[in-house]
Amino acid sequence: MNKWMQQLPEGVQDSLPDECYNRRRIENRLRRMFHLSGFNEIDTPLFEYLDLFEGETASIEQEQMYKFFEPGSRIMVMRPDYTMPIARIAATKMKSLPLPLRLSYVGSVYRYGGQRQTGQREIAQAGIELLGSREPSADAEVIALAVESLLNLGLTEFQIDIGQVEFFKGLVEEAGLEEADSEKLRLLIHQKNKLALELQMRDLAISPETKNNLLQLPMLFGNGEVLESARALTQNERSVRALENIHHVYQILKTYGLSRYIAIDLGMVQSLNYYTGIIFQGMTTDMGYPICNGGRYDTLISEFGMDIPATGFALEINRILIALERQSELERLPGTDILYVCSRKANQEDYQRIQELKSEGYRVEVYLPVDNGQTAAEYAKIKGIPKVIQSDAAKADGEQREEFK
Repeated sequence: MNKWMQQLPEGVQDSLPDECYNRRRIENRLRRMFHLSGFNEIDTPLFEYLDLFEGETASIEQEQMYKFFEPGSRIMVMRPDYTMPIARIAATKMKSLPLPLRLSYVGSVYRYGGQRQTGQREIAQAGIELLGSREPSADAEVIALAVESLLNLGLTEFQIDIGQVEFFKGLVEEAGLEEADSEKLRLLIHQKNKLALELQMRDLAISPETKNNLLQLPMLFGNGEVLESARALTQNERSVRALENIHHVYQILKTYGLSRYIAIDLGMVQSLNYYTGIIFQGMTTDMGYPICNGGRYDTLISEFGMDIPATGFALEINRILIALERQSELERLPGTDILYVCSRKANQEDYQRIQELKSEGYRVEVYLPVDNGQTAAEYAKIKGIPKVIQSDAAKADGEQREEFK
């Protein structure tokens, strides 16, 4: 036998019954949460043209994409992200619908670089996109739904960190930094690497005050008091507007009674070309990587000729499964309720009785003899099936029914 027949490619895995059951349970709960919140599920093709995922606002690097050629030499990619395809759909097939659009999705994305912590290249996600509103209440709605979704799945020990990329953009704009220098600082601030940040700024032609302000960013983390500290750093209009915006969103979430799950992190400065305002990520205990990512991307859909704002999030189902397992919140796969022993001959009464039991909510397994000589009673004991029903027709069938005498 070829050894590769028994091996899987790197970054993918089989889902055995227990894991598959919990994955589907999570997905179905999220579908219901999104549906009850007014979001309509859509789906997108597994592969599309590479062109869709190129451009300045692309959130996934090309090196992470699975690419292949179709006849005619067009480059295709397996879906690395849901947001771009949904933006395409909104700007083309749904452009005449009233705004805001509330859309949801559940499915897998594929990235060659894999997902840290799980190492998966096939990444199960569920998420929402809210398109058409710039209001802080839209950002708050999306963040609140992320919190509600995680709670509904059984997680209790988690935190949503929210930031505002415009605050950082205002600081570097005020400093007059080149784009390349700004990107280096952004990465170090996002990594909370204060020492490397200080070294990076030594040779930059910026004032000591500006350097100090940028050095404070990795430490601007906590509750609403962080915003007061941030206001003391700068008076530039762009950064001040960003602070007012995040304060508004935070106050709405406090009003909803969700402040215990929320922290402010002004040093969280993810992709500046993609995100345009509020950004957030969800973390949980015993996990070093986010279980949720989201934010506002007001310029993305304009690439498709439709200038509308948008915000949304994606939940990382693979990581959530790990978190639920570590917090002992996974469920066991329900067992079979009834083992039904039929006659060896086709019998309508047996079939109808089995359907009746299923309609009453019982999980029914029909006994099938196998070559190892195992009886129905032995099989039921091994599998932990609490009840065995032998039909009248089976009782009349004397062959190999000795265990019920």
